[in-house]
Amino acid sequence: MKIKATMEKMPGGMMLIPLLLCALLNTCAPDAGNYFGSFTKGMISGTVPILAVWFFCIGASIDLRATGTVLRKSGTLVLTKILTAWVVAMIAAAFIPEHGVEAGLFAGLSTLAIVSAMDMTNGGLYASLMNQYGSKEEAGAFVLMSLESGPLMTMVILGSAGLATFEPHHFVGAVLPFLVGFALGNLDHDLREFFGKATSTLIPFFGFALGNTINLGVILDTGLLGIMLGVGVIIITGIPLIFADRLIGGGNGTAGIAASSAAGAAVANPVIIAQINPAFAPVAASATALVATSVIVTAILVPIITALYARRFSKTKQDPALQAAAKNSALTGH
Repeated sequence: MKIKATMEKMPGGMMLIPLLLCALLNTCAPDAGNYFGSFTKGMISGTVPILAVWFFCIGASIDLRATGTVLRKSGTLVLTKILTAWVVAMIAAAFIPEHGVEAGLFAGLSTLAIVSAMDMTNGGLYASLMNQYGSKEEAGAFVLMSLESGPLMTMVILGSAGLATFEPHHFVGAVLPFLVGFALGNLDHDLREFFGKATSTLIPFFGFALGNTINLGVILDTGLLGIMLGVGVIIITGIPLIFADRLIGGGNGTAGIAASSAAGAAVANPVIIAQINPAFAPVAASATALVATSVIVTAILVPIITALYARRFSKTKQDPALQAAAKNSALTGH
């Protein structure tokens, strides 16, 4: 049976399919974890420890030895994405209630959901697209996009926008596993290779555990809104990214479009942030469902829009080595 190949045909399927399976389990039998206990409970409800190991391995897999072109391109895109999410957070804070919208078409929408969907790029998707429609240096820019992984940037944006207060040690705690992994991976290339292999292996496990925080009724209620959020991510972040790529990154804007997606890893942020700051607990479930939907929407639409844009403004370039690297990176969903 080609189970893995079938799952990979769905955008972000290695994470989203286990997530939906556990969401179904949580909807039909919410006490299953407590009933079985032991390791089964740990697998069902172990979101934080599984993600902690994943963040460590992501950090270990990053090698910042790159050309100036790659660093300029990736730095431009990452900073633009984060700054755009920060501006949107400031605006959203003025109109959206603290505990999210509770009625109407936008019921379930919160600033937490918006920021989580907008502040991270699917680096694997970006690399795949730029390998096909950009240059080798542009495709290599996905390296620094891994630095967005985890809740740190979302916490920084929410905190600087005055939407939450996080103790300094919470910021350290959010990024420490990543930094330790990063240090070990760059001190010893064998460790980088060893831990880097685990990044894609852990994805189905944290996807499954995340599903335990979702009731499928919430996904059904937020389906249309999630689609709208996904389209909004592409438009709102895509336009600044195009200009940044053209004016600072030295490109023609194609890289900006390719970077306008929502990262699969962002699905975990609402739950983790709610555990750090309980004030976000009331909106964590709906935010998780919205971000998950927006990940699927952007994974489908961004390649189409990038192809149309590139067809008009650039020539197609292929690099088999980078294509293979991009395929492996895409499994991490960040």
